[in-house]
Amino acid sequence: MANHILLLSLLAMSNILASAFEPSPLQDFCVADFTNSARVNGHVCMDSKLVQADHFSFSGLHIAGNTSNPLGSKVTPVTVAQLPGLNTLGIALARIDYAPGGVIPPHTHPRATEVLTVLEGSLFVGFVTSNPENKLISKVLQKGDVFIFPVGLVHFQQNIGYGNAVSVSALSSQNPGIITVANAVFGSNPSIANDVLAKAFQVDKNIIDRLQSQF
Repeated sequence: MANHILLLSLLAMSNILASAFEPSPLQDFCVADFTNSARVNGHVCMDSKLVQADHFSFSGLHIAGNTSNPLGSKVTPVTVAQLPGLNTLGIALARIDYAPGGVIPPHTHPRATEVLTVLEGSLFVGFVTSNPENKLISKVLQKGDVFIFPVGLVHFQQNIGYGNAVSVSALSSQNPGIITVANAVFGSNPSIANDVLAKAFQVDKNIIDRLQSQF
């Protein structure tokens, strides 16, 4: 009898949780109100009477990013931070410019799948599957090609052409986030203990110290 009651209780809880999740917007839009400090999964909606066309518009995606940096690349994001009208809509964009040899280093978007389209140039791209296989799935892309980076998996891009390259990405979150592997491992604040990293990478602590000093 007790097991029967427990099963019924679990089923009831499951139904409550399922009905509490609303997969579709409950209004036409929910423009982000950045002046409201309330903490929700996203941003509080602005009063619809104050909404203007500019809340749904972003200008400048046609402008090339400055790639004069050590990576030789520049990301121009269009997330809810730049375009408040994206709030609750579950999508974002990014333009990426690459100098010859420029890279977007291994990183992951913890909250989004990325669909990348090459607009100009040639890109070598890939992602790594999870443990224990850690299989590299990679491909050389040309203008007009599309490639998908599944949510949460480490991936990268490199311009392997002789000229500049440009891509645009659609991401399945208004705020996809980004974790750059090297920054997270060697540039955390406070730092991960060097003996931990030396053991993990099977190298001398002096090498870890030099790597951490770069971040």
